[in-house]
Amino acid sequence: MSTDASLIAQIGRTIGLWGDLKFYLHTDFPEQFKIGNTYKSSRGDLTIAAIDLKKGIIRFRGYESIDAAKKLTNVKIFADIEQTRENCALKEGEYFWFDIIGCSLRQEDELLGQVTQIQRMADTDYLMIETDVSLVQAGFSKSFLLPYINRYVLRVDLEEKVIYTKDAKDILEAS
Repeated sequence: MSTDASLIAQIGRTIGLWGDLKFYLHTDFPEQFKIGNTYKSSRGDLTIAAIDLKKGIIRFRGYESIDAAKKLTNVKIFADIEQTRENCALKEGEYFWFDIIGCSLRQEDELLGQVTQIQRMADTDYLMIETDVSLVQAGFSKSFLLPYINRYVLRVDLEEKVIYTKDAKDILEAS
């Protein structure tokens, strides 16, 4: 499996007699799951035969019996970057996490650090920032969390790989 593949769902227990399985999403894009789409999994490629997102139920080709479907319990489903870009439509001002990770964080002309990961807590995404070495040497924390909300994030420039912020240094100072 490619190292740039992201976990997008996990399969749970079987339901009924026809290979239906409980389905747990780990993505903000449930619309990418359509009949006929194929995904990588920890058990090989899986192609969707039937899906009901409202009920959280899925069935895969070749696993249309309860005994076959049981082999998929707890299997994880992944999508790579190309597949994600192809299957997921972003709205204006939305970005994929894999595009945000690696961006520099700037407040005015000062480099504060770099986004190393993103964590979701409740309904808010937090950028994990590895503080710039010059600021660490000046006594600031090695890392800090910045809420990805309009209060702090002014603009994202993916061409430059820079996130422009306001008041982010106040959070760093308090860390």
